[in-house]
Amino acid sequence: MLRTLSATRPLRRQLPFWKQLRRLFALRHQRRRLARLDDHLLADIGLTPDAARREAERPLWDVPAHWRH
Repeated sequence: MLRTLSATRPLRRQLPFWKQLRRLFALRHQRRRLARLDDHLLADIGLTPDAARREAERPLWDVPAHWRH
């Protein structure tokens, strides 16, 4: 029996525009806060300063993969 893509993955509803915008601003805020953390705090969360810098420099539209569904 053939299974369609919709049968294997639950349907996700598109978030309203204002919720998407709110998420993007929250992500920008988190990335700015990450950029300001000291090295010892980054070590506490398992990040190197270079990894934190790369994450903080990502463009706003470069969102986590689970947001793109």
